[in-house]
Amino acid sequence: MGKEKNPRRVADNEAMAKLRMLRTSPQKLNLVAGLIRGKKVETALADLTFSKRRVSQDVKKCLQSAIANAENNHNLDVDDLIVAEAYVGKNLVMKRGRPRARGRYGKIMKPFSELTIKVRQVEEQA
Repeated sequence: MGKEKNPRRVADNEAMAKLRMLRTSPQKLNLVAGLIRGKKVETALADLTFSKRRVSQDVKKCLQSAIANAENNHNLDVDDLIVAEAYVGKNLVMKRGRPRARGRYGKIMKPFSELTIKVRQVEEQA
């Protein structure tokens, strides 16, 4: 009498990787995530490698993790993978401040965000 197996969160031809507590605003991260949505993983990795944005290295690391999950955990073919979804969420916000003129206080928000990347295996049409 064992416990029942949890159902998979993604489809049989998909794999996922999640990156939490990423020290950048969700708005800036979404610009980089939009760069790779719907592309083949080789093209997406090349785009992230040569991107000038600082957060692109973290996004590349998350994409490589999703590819490794697809290959090792779900036995998917790496050559047929595309980036099915890449979406960004908010995480905590560190609140800091700075004294300003005339007794006021300037709020400084330091946001964190999280990134989820899903890769999907697609058979090529000949």
